Amino acid sequence: MRPLSVALIVALTALIAFTPAVQAASACHGTIYLSFDTGSQSQADFIAATLNKYQVKATFFLANEKTVNGDYSLDPSWAPYWKARVAEGHAFGSHTFDHVYAQRDLADGKIEMKPQFGPQAGKKSAWSAQQVCHELRRVEQRFHVLTGATLDPFWRAPGGRLTPQLLQAAKTCGYTHFGWSAAGYSGDELASEKISNAKLLQRTLNGLKDGDIVMAHLGIWSRKDPWAPAVLDPLIAGLQKKGFCFATLRTHPAKMASTPITER
Repeated sequence: MRPLSVALIVALTALIAFTPAVQAASACHGTIYLSFDTGSQSQADFIAATLNKYQVKATFFLANEKTVNGDYSLDPSWAPYWKARVAEGHAFGSHTFDHVYAQRDLADGKIEMKPQFGPQAGKKSAWSAQQVCHELRRVEQRFHVLTGATLDPFWRAPGGRLTPQLLQAAKTCGYTHFGWSAAGYSGDELASEKISNAKLLQRTLNGLKDGDIVMAHLGIWSRKDPWAPAVLDPLIAGLQKKGFCFATLRTHPAKMASTPITER
């Protein structure tokens, strides 16, 4: 029998190496995009550990919010946490630095905004498009200081509250808005006395379809029975069992507008 040529051996080796990747892709019956907004950060470590357990990449939307540690989520004390997530290959967007809620568009082209944190917390004021861009970029600048990495060019409005002028203002400085799918609303802000984690899990697990974005938080003040420990692990496992894969919003094909939710 004639020996195989070098070219044929190289081709066969490449085919063998490529086969598992093809099999993995063919086994994926859809893609889900997990995303997490900053919050109280009470579940931040658990969420990171769970994502690592399943080798799932997610997208984090960052604001400088007060945490259960008494600091803020973009303080230097959180640099090790964010650096670790960068090293793991997650994606990161702006959630406005002071977690600023849009109120309404104004006739002069400005937008009425209301920060939740910072020196103007709780006060309404009229913002120009330039002020909106400055607020989004504050997160980008702080993120770079903390991690050395660059923020991805997308954002999420706090509370999902968008106005046409706010959306356009963010576009002028290069930010694409990503909200979440109706079935992807985790419900982690809802009162645990009214809806259990078991019901939230089943609602999300049964409702998600290919391309959906899931929105949860790294901890929330308003829910007594935290969502993440009870729901995240079985949710990921259940979705993988259904044949879903996971990706960051860097690869999402749609430019979504968010579904408004109850204010935190």
